[in-house]
Amino acid sequence: MRAPRCSSGFAGVAVLAAVALAACGQSADASRSNGGGFGGRNPDELVFAAVPSENAQSLQQAYQPLVTLLQRQTGKKVRFQSATSYSSVIEAERTDKVDIAQYGPFSLVTAQNSGVKVTPVAAETTVKGAPPGYHSYGITRPGSGINSIADFRGKKVCFVDPDSTSGFLYPSAALINAGIDPNRDVTQVIAGGHDASALSVLNGQCDAGFAQESMIDTTLPGKGQLKPGQLNVVWKSDLIPGSPIGVSDDLAPDLKTKLANAFAMANLDYLNLSGICTPACTHVGEVNGWGYAKVDNSFYDSVRTVCRTTRAKQCAGQP
Repeated sequence: MRAPRCSSGFAGVAVLAAVALAACGQSADASRSNGGGFGGRNPDELVFAAVPSENAQSLQQAYQPLVTLLQRQTGKKVRFQSATSYSSVIEAERTDKVDIAQYGPFSLVTAQNSGVKVTPVAAETTVKGAPPGYHSYGITRPGSGINSIADFRGKKVCFVDPDSTSGFLYPSAALINAGIDPNRDVTQVIAGGHDASALSVLNGQCDAGFAQESMIDTTLPGKGQLKPGQLNVVWKSDLIPGSPIGVSDDLAPDLKTKLANAFAMANLDYLNLSGICTPACTHVGEVNGWGYAKVDNSFYDSVRTVCRTTRAKQCAGQP
């Protein structure tokens, strides 16, 4: 049987890397039992982790339909785990504490470059039939005198997380392309969430900032935290490949196939028609999305191109 896992969440990279296995009272070898070896791991329980894009306390509830679907399709118990950061998800998957992870595109590339054996099987899509992807916004307050990303120079700028695709990597590339060094020519503030970044700009704690488009267009307005005209969008990224679901490579092949097939079914149409969502779901996962679409590893090559532009140490999987 697979080793028990700690259930108190991810305290961070150092905790996971140094003491997580010891805290559970098991060795790494023990965690690879029950179907290990050439057949791959086939644990009785699968752990599915995600990082909230905002300070959400209802993350478990948001992902519950996906958890139910995965349990039906695999016959396994699936436990959802809210993570504290993308780096904690990477380390948890590296040490077999997580089997399935909702990554950001950047953090997937970071994980792979750092040696984590993980493969994307699906990506979030916001509209049925549309390519899975989204945009990053550069935002500021009206009257700030900031009218384009070129005006970010010398300003206090909110970013989301050093491992965030739309909240750090693509914005950094855009600043570089505008002749601005994101490490020297702006004062970086790491807000910790897309909502926190946007609200910090709104409240004047940052002159400008970056956040995922859905946070500005739908999530914060839907909660009454942002009104029309309170923030200006002065920059919009190219299409960013949708946030991927990464499955650990060392799982048993038939289990990986079941997981990939399950995510191919993870959309509003199926979840509502199958009765998994009662009452009916209005979105899948945390964001206002339609569901997931099948992808492969090459789908994230554009992220790797942006990595080459920024030369971000995270792209190389460095701490």
